[in-house]
Amino acid sequence: MRYTPLFAALLLTTPLAAQTAPKDQGDRYSGAAGASRSSVIAQNGMAATSQPLATQVALDILKAGGSAVDAAIAANATLGLMEPTGNGIGGDLFAIIWDPKTQKLHGLNASGRAPMGQSLKQLQDRTKKMPRSARDSDGTIADWGAASVTIPGAVDGWFEMHGKFGKLPMRSVLAPSIRYAQQGFPVSELIAQYWKSNTAGFEALHKEGVIEEIDNMRRIYMPGGKGPAEGEIFKNPDLALTLIEIAEGGRDAFYKGSLAQSMDRYFKRIGAPHRYEDFAAHKGEWVEPVSTNYRGYDVWEIPPNGQGIAALQILNILAGYDLKSMGRGSADFWHVFIEAKKRAFADRAKYYADPAFAKIPLKELLSKERAAKQRADIDMGKAALADPALPVDGGNDTIYMTVADKDGMMVSLIQSNYRGMGSGLVPDDGNGRTLGFMFQDRGAQFSLDPKHANAYAPGKRPFHTIIPAFMTKDGKPLLSFGVMGGAMQPQGHAQIVVNMVDFGMTVQAAGDVARFHHDGSTDPEGGKAMTDGGVVEIETGITQAIADELKKRGHNIKYSVGPYGGYQAIWRDPVTGAYWGASEFRKDGQAAGY
Repeated sequence: MRYTPLFAALLLTTPLAAQTAPKDQGDRYSGAAGASRSSVIAQNGMAATSQPLATQVALDILKAGGSAVDAAIAANATLGLMEPTGNGIGGDLFAIIWDPKTQKLHGLNASGRAPMGQSLKQLQDRTKKMPRSARDSDGTIADWGAASVTIPGAVDGWFEMHGKFGKLPMRSVLAPSIRYAQQGFPVSELIAQYWKSNTAGFEALHKEGVIEEIDNMRRIYMPGGKGPAEGEIFKNPDLALTLIEIAEGGRDAFYKGSLAQSMDRYFKRIGAPHRYEDFAAHKGEWVEPVSTNYRGYDVWEIPPNGQGIAALQILNILAGYDLKSMGRGSADFWHVFIEAKKRAFADRAKYYADPAFAKIPLKELLSKERAAKQRADIDMGKAALADPALPVDGGNDTIYMTVADKDGMMVSLIQSNYRGMGSGLVPDDGNGRTLGFMFQDRGAQFSLDPKHANAYAPGKRPFHTIIPAFMTKDGKPLLSFGVMGGAMQPQGHAQIVVNMVDFGMTVQAAGDVARFHHDGSTDPEGGKAMTDGGVVEIETGITQAIADELKKRGHNIKYSVGPYGGYQAIWRDPVTGAYWGASEFRKDGQAAGY
């Protein structure tokens, strides 16, 4: 992850005063010691999202006869309103869907592309003009403002999914989010904190000249001059009108109709290169999910331009160790996990990109032979400081949610504006009304190095961090899950799989136990290479003795709160068919069923 002086204003950080601080909480009567609560179990349907009201929206759609896809779209639209700190219709979407009729997984890449009217040279020149405080020392693209905006793919993703698997009309699917936008909802605790830090950061960025226009953001997201506090009722009638246009006019209302025309005029006004033609040309892509077998379980991810295969590469390396015998209470366990992550991320930095523009050696990256070579390179007594790169022979916030229905359909969906609320830019119609949402800043993940696989190019999709995941066994659906949060996602996915497969944890306990987050690997944006081993952030559940031993091996260990993502999951009982739901206690979310 890259940091700038102004980036700090957009992060919610809560450093631990003391790793040994006592926790004033009661004891559970039963269940795993590390679990915050029992799993939610239901037979007819299940939803797990990062906001309880969105979970209830999904259940209402299921009860009204909607499919899991209908419910997922309804909940996602609601989250775009209620959790604008992580997602919205200005962002992108990826999904993995289990279809019980065909007994098959379907993958959807609904990520947007760079504008056609801007060359790499023009973007390089634009970046050079940015204030130094807004840029990284390596000169990569600013994380906010128009230079970071790519065409939003979420709305197209909704209609792609709905066209294949929807049952209810989109008017019914979007009705709950429209109603909440009109009537308001009480803002939840963590989202209120993120909201406050994001809006404060945007104010600072605008003063520095990074964000071209800020009045629209203030009008929508700072009622009364500030972000809403916990419990405050927030309304977004402008977003309601936009969603009504989409519900009545379909995807073309957003990409070819009056909304696209409004966005075109807005970008022209602020001097950005995005045009109507970029929106009209956008199209998502159905893709084949890719997998690896980990101790008899098939773990599935979406192929690049996302980072999902990094989770599979980590698992391939870990498969050669007896993690169960090591135990989570040993330094050996955490050491090999961190080192496996470094090796997968070295490949991530070099090879992951838009396959329409770069040749990705997917087969070799996921091969067991490559994993064996990477494993052999791990020194049990010493942390790798530089990227443990192996050549190829042949060639900040997000939301995650999952829904399952009575027919057996399961949806693993992730959606994001990238860093926090996004670019800081909120479009308007030119007649006094905003469109009620913020554009993503995903384009900041392009590289400015023309030789890099992830180099910026007109019409290209940037490297993506957001990844949904799925697990099957013997060809049957077992687990729909995800861990939101930038580079945390693939290392989080691998931690969840290991917790369940190697240590036999329930779907809830697997997300509740302590995690690590390794930061500092070379990133796919062409930035500075790792030379110091990075930083391993850990939670208080990892003992001081383990931390001390990891330090002896050369790891830079830091106890911290916050960078461990947000987890939701649904596990399908292979015997009874019942769903077991889990939601992240670190967030505001809820799992619920009926």
